[in-house]
Amino acid sequence: MGVVSAGVWQRVLAAAWDAWARRSEYGLPNAAYDRPAILRLAGHVTGRRVLELGCAAGVLTGQLADRGASVLGLDREPRMAALARQRLEGRARVEVADLEQPLDMVPDACIDLVVASLVLHYIADWRPLLAELHRCLVPGGALVFSIHHPITGWQLSGKADYHRTELVSEQYDYDGQLVSVQMYRRPVSAIFRQLRGAGFTVDVVDEPQPQAAREPSDPEVMHILRTQPVFLFIRALRA
Repeated sequence: MGVVSAGVWQRVLAAAWDAWARRSEYGLPNAAYDRPAILRLAGHVTGRRVLELGCAAGVLTGQLADRGASVLGLDREPRMAALARQRLEGRARVEVADLEQPLDMVPDACIDLVVASLVLHYIADWRPLLAELHRCLVPGGALVFSIHHPITGWQLSGKADYHRTELVSEQYDYDGQLVSVQMYRRPVSAIFRQLRGAGFTVDVVDEPQPQAAREPSDPEVMHILRTQPVFLFIRALRA
């Protein structure tokens, strides 16, 4: 294999992120299942200050802004942040940030709602991030998030010790290219324990049905979403 120049490699990475952005915008797990559930748990956001973790290409960010929220979206990938800014056209602020580092761009007690759509399962240790979110939220503020379901993660681990928190892999088809994605699966008890330890009370735990206004584009995927534990949704309140 020949040496790939930095410029070519950057274009390859950009194309991969663009494909992921298209998939997350139109794919049934995101469009018919995850985002509707996140928005329902977020409730009325008009006039509320919202921090979105892992905003990706800004689809959910735009939906929150359209509902009247003042949104700060954070994403680790500069390409995704650029796509989000292009989509949002100034309707929300987007910054590049590593969620495993202090959120220095967010002052204390200035956020009413944190949303994290399918991002926390990429973080091994939630404790530093949850402490930061507790600092950023106003008293009574809410954290609404979705993660891959613990049962699904356990199956990906080969049904190993359920009580472990461990790295697992899943393959996705990005425009015909199979991509292996790694994430951390953890037992339900670990999720609740870390939330309580950071000063949150669990308000809602949800395993919703997907929403489809018309015949689904992929009936097989829709059947999986309707009958299997795919994502887990939680709303927790800053005590």
